[in-house]
Order: sequence, then C-alpha cells, then structure tokens
Amino acid sequence: MHPQVMSEDAFSSKRLKAAAAYADETAIVLNMDVREALSLLAAEGVQANCIVTSPPFYGQRDYEVDCQIGLEAHPSEFISTLADVFQSAGSVLADNGSLWVNIGDTYWSGKGEHRSGEAKQSARRFGIRPQDKKGDGKWCVPKQLLLIPHRFAIEMQDRNWIVRNDNVWVKPNPIPDQVRDRCSMSHEYVFHFVKERWYYFDKNAVGRTSETGTVLPPLDTWEIAPVRGQTGRHKARFSEELVRIPILTTTPPRGVVLDPFAGSGTSLVFALKHGFRVIGIDAKKEYCDLMIDQIKQLIAEDELDLE
Repeated sequence: MHPQVMSEDAFSSKRLKAAAAYADETAIVLNMDVREALSLLAAEGVQANCIVTSPPFYGQRDYEVDCQIGLEAHPSEFISTLADVFQSAGSVLADNGSLWVNIGDTYWSGKGEHRSGEAKQSARRFGIRPQDKKGDGKWCVPKQLLLIPHRFAIEMQDRNWIVRNDNVWVKPNPIPDQVRDRCSMSHEYVFHFVKERWYYFDKNAVGRTSETGTVLPPLDTWEIAPVRGQTGRHKARFSEELVRIPILTTTPPRGVVLDPFAGSGTSLVFALKHGFRVIGIDAKKEYCDLMIDQIKQLIAEDELDLE
C-alpha cells in the first residue's frame, strides 16, 4: 500500500506555528481543546498517518480543564462525545492511515461519594463521580460493568469506521482491585480502526518469525507492564511499549503521528526516536509543558550524540 505522506511545507505552515505552544520541523504541540485543535489541523490540510491515543476514561479523573471529556452524566453521552472527536480526527487522517485508541472499562457504583481509605482509590476519586450517582436502571445499575470499550467500538462502526482489532493489553502484576465478589481487572483494549479496506501496514517492523522464516504479524494480546509513579503531575501515563506496534506498523518513513490526547507525550517521544514527525494535543497547559520539556531533552540528547 503506497503511503500518503504529508509535505514538509504543510507541516510547517505559519498558522500552525502561530497557534502552537511549541513547533519545529518535526514536532508540533497544541495547547487547546481537542475539538478546536482538530478543526485547525483540518483547515491547514494536515494528514496524519497514524493517530494513536489514550483518551480520558469515563469517570476516572478530573483534569480541571474547561469542556473536558470523561465526566458526562451518562456513559452513552461519553461514548457519543468521544466518537464525535474521532470523527473529526478522521478528517486529518490519511485515507490509508490508522487510528489506535486505548480505552478501559469501569463499573457503575451508585454508592455516592467515595469514603474508602484505600490509597489507590483515594488517588483516583475527586468527590462524586458520574458513576457514583443514582443510575438509570438500565446500563447504570450498581455493580454493572459498563462495557464502554465495546460500546464505543460499535458506535465507531455505526459511523463507518472499520474495526480491525480489539487488541488486549494485559497488565502483569496489576494493582489489585479491593473487591470480594469478582475477578480483579488486569486488562484494557487498544482498538485499531481504519477508514478504508486497504491501508498502510508494515508487519515486518514488529513481526514474529516462524520456524520456516516467514514473518507473521504481531499477536492481538500484548503483555506490557503499566508505568508506575508519575511524571510531573500526570497520573495516567502509558509505556512506550504500548505504542510500539501501532506506530511502527502504520507510520511510513517521515510519516506523521498524531496524539489528540497526548498527556505526558509518550507517543510523541517514541515516534520522534524513530524518525517520524509528531503532533500532540492537550487541553491542560501543564501536560503540554511536560511534552515540550521531553521533546527538548530528546533534541539535546541527539545533539550530544552528534558531537
């Protein structure tokens, strides 16, 4: 499949540089609401080859920014909002590009404000979450697993995206759930979506070699340890290993990797290390500053290597 790679001139447009919190010939960081940023990128003719991201999970954190996603009153509103964002992202994705979305599930509680002394839960709780309120008696009943990842994927199908995989991220030795009547959760999903039947995919970049020497594609189950601790104040980072398969298989040489919920910038850093151009979006200035610091550090390290 012949890749569609964005020109250097389009990537360095004056309007993009003026709007960016940071911009150079390989990286752009936009500190703005994701919907506003995607509209700008579309207007400037940006074409990403690989969009890889982990959007806010439902009811898990308050990022303290205006118009944030993840605290909608009902999970159906969250799914619809998220699908709207990725519909807009489709406008800046090359026709033969790929969209990868890491998303996890959650339970409806219905118990009101959190009062547990358990440290992990206290770190995540911020008063009354949407799922702590009284439910609707349908999706939202106490102890109900909301099935948000697959409801989201079905919504994307209904909007004409093609679902290629529901890759399972298995977390070895996860922090155990403090529950007594169900299994502890130890996985999330990384969905692979495409716009058309034929798209760019290089299995050789991460493939498995069979006994006969044939290169096989990677498996759809990925065992990757979660990142422990925090970078700055970011509490929901993921490992570079989680973006390895998405970026290396679906980004052609000098292609563009876009992360519309870039957070601490993991996907940007990994992509830059492998010679790709990157665009990161986040509504929280603190996270954009963190991205910029990491990009500058990478540039400094490259300059030292050249000396």
